[in-house]
Amino acid sequence: MTNEKSKPTKDRSTSLGRRTFLKAAAASVALPYLIPASAMGKGGNTAPSDRIVMAGVGIGNMGGGDQRAFLGRGDVQYVAMCDVKKNVRDSSMNRINEKYGNKDCKAYNDFREIMVRDDIDAVHCATPDHWHALVVIEACRNGKDIYCQKPETRTLREGRLMIDAARRYGRVVSGGSQRVLGDYRKTVDPCWNGDKGIIKSINVNVGPLPKDCNKKGEPIPDGFDWNMWLGPAPWAPYHPHRCSGSYSINGTSWRSFKDYSGGGMTDWGAHHFGGATFAIDVRELEPEEVIFHNENGRKFATCRYPNGKLIHHNYPGRGNLQVEGTDEKGPSKPVPSYAGTGGIYGDFIDCVKTRKRPFRDIEYAVHTATVCHLFLTVYELERSLKWDTAKQQFIDDDEANRFVDVARREPWVL
Repeated sequence: MTNEKSKPTKDRSTSLGRRTFLKAAAASVALPYLIPASAMGKGGNTAPSDRIVMAGVGIGNMGGGDQRAFLGRGDVQYVAMCDVKKNVRDSSMNRINEKYGNKDCKAYNDFREIMVRDDIDAVHCATPDHWHALVVIEACRNGKDIYCQKPETRTLREGRLMIDAARRYGRVVSGGSQRVLGDYRKTVDPCWNGDKGIIKSINVNVGPLPKDCNKKGEPIPDGFDWNMWLGPAPWAPYHPHRCSGSYSINGTSWRSFKDYSGGGMTDWGAHHFGGATFAIDVRELEPEEVIFHNENGRKFATCRYPNGKLIHHNYPGRGNLQVEGTDEKGPSKPVPSYAGTGGIYGDFIDCVKTRKRPFRDIEYAVHTATVCHLFLTVYELERSLKWDTAKQQFIDDDEANRFVDVARREPWVL
């Protein structure tokens, strides 16, 4: 996909301007029929010309929840969706058409057909992790804003490519961890208002690590594009556990396996480390060193940031999101929050309109995922590593740098 000629970025202000012009032109013509007030944006409704035109990629489980959230907003017009399972496509399409009382929704098996539609402003993505970077970058290249479920990246290299795409094409790209603000305020607020003093460290307990998948092949179900589901991942025979969207990470879902995800380290880690980096205010930074510990057979690790703050993983005797600070009162500052209304979904939609960066801007989301991948690499090699943020590689360590990215099947290259 990187060999294709870059497409021009769609300017949303131009898009809205065109809609405003058409609305004004229509108002100057005598209309022979009565138009419902809801269609004109009256009675608290949003006029169709002012709605964000939206589509979804990957609608199973969390994707279905995301779709319902966006579909329930009056300032969103949901027009298309993509999934590699026909039963999911049919169910989703029926849900959308029932919502609007028409048959306008289009269903696709290949997400690229959504990306080339000029009428779509924004996309949400809840595919398995090994697809995230490809979908996000393609959306940006085609002038679309995108909300991507966590963990945003499958590898270290993907993160910088996603940030670069968002900035190069001027797109709003939001990560999808609602727990960072929604679940962890009891940790965040005392840190930001100074009750924890000068922050030294925070601990995250999460796991397990990803594993290889050696499941035997089974017949592919009718209506399931298995090859497309695999996409950039290595070819493997179909097995329901390989592609199950279950939230389990015990070996019965894609979240458990190295080819598609980072196990509990990235799946729950995206939430917990997101909360940790937010609480101790290192969202804009990446660690410079990852220290591996092995004390009497108990393995744990620590990320050290340029400002000296530490994030521990599974530090013995410490609880999840347990903060270490000093005794004195620390500096106080207001806690950032969502824009708009409706939680993290409303934050994304509001930023699509205003062109501001969302609460889980892709840079913050990627920095969280980077912590997860750094820990995964240290546990794989069982030794400490130094990370060069500018070069996005490990310092003087060819073996470790083999873990920065993975090979991808053609044509799904980055």
